[in-house]
Amino acid sequence: MAQTTAAVPEPPPHPHPHEARENILFGGVYGAVLACSMVAALTQYGHTSKGSRRYDALWLLVTAAASALAHGYAHYIAERAPHRRWDALRTLRDEWPLVAAALPTVLLLAGAGWGWWPANGVEYAAFVLNIALLFCLGLVTARWSARSWTAAVAIGVVDALLGVVVVVANALIK
Repeated sequence: MAQTTAAVPEPPPHPHPHEARENILFGGVYGAVLACSMVAALTQYGHTSKGSRRYDALWLLVTAAASALAHGYAHYIAERAPHRRWDALRTLRDEWPLVAAALPTVLLLAGAGWGWWPANGVEYAAFVLNIALLFCLGLVTARWSARSWTAAVAIGVVDALLGVVVVVANALIK
């Protein structure tokens, strides 16, 4: 008797280029909105000393890393396909854009904490930085997708509006 076994196709070792671009957009947008939200939340009570800005930078970094781990873990668990030995680490590695998008704000807050620039009012620079980052992420990813410049700018504006929503909410809640 001949024994037949159906070959199970191996998943590709690296994500498809479109998946990598999607990870950059999703993680970047998530990270920039997270950074904007954390700055709004951490400066709610008006603590603007150098020490509090270093504290804010550290909390933003911890929150971005924890969010990336949680997001990667959720993706790993949600996949119904069989997993190979290092799939969990690959899934977590794919969350780097989330942390990378928060790093400019971490540096901005830490720099204020180290006295590179005034600690008071640095949250406004962080809001502008994250809104600009959101616009650029939308613009670049739309162009990667071969969208027209008009459509790409419109997508960038819509992405930037996510940051504007956080800023407006921060102003209304205070």
